[in-house]
Amino acid sequence: MNVRTLCLSILYEGEATGYEIRRLCVEGECSYFVEASFGSIYPALARLEDEGLVVSRTEQQSGKPAKKVYSITDQGRTAFAEELAGPLGEDVFRSPFLLFARFAHILPRDLVEARANEYLEKHIADHRRLEEAFAERGSNAADTWVINYGRAVMEVAERHIRSHMHELITLARAEPKKDAAE
Repeated sequence: MNVRTLCLSILYEGEATGYEIRRLCVEGECSYFVEASFGSIYPALARLEDEGLVVSRTEQQSGKPAKKVYSITDQGRTAFAEELAGPLGEDVFRSPFLLFARFAHILPRDLVEARANEYLEKHIADHRRLEEAFAERGSNAADTWVINYGRAVMEVAERHIRSHMHELITLARAEPKKDAAE
């Protein structure tokens, strides 16, 4: 999956600006599929437009700069379906927290405990946002399947963190005791 396919997927559902596409990729439902920055979205949209897979129109806004709104063409819908039919890439999972956890043994215990609790709280908030988005949006059977997959992954991760956080904290180095004379 690449940014081009991601843009087509969003436009398959309806019109959007580059900003709206970026928002969906960062904090919306598409944030689980592929990472996309403004630096990759706008060039992808320009190429898609050059290839006739999307079209754009400029909308004037009161007191703001004009915005470019993109929509998918019939040719774009066909290209999107063809891209989905191709071989799938590998799932990518990156976690700065897991790097932190990997080296918990060199960090102070209070820091490890604080970061583990922060991560758990963030994870719970992300799970809550997924549930809220699902409730707000409604969905078709395919959306429900994908959301249920996400729920299952998040629930297992949360259960693991809650059940084993104490082990991670125990791995951290204890702070040296201060001498009473200091």
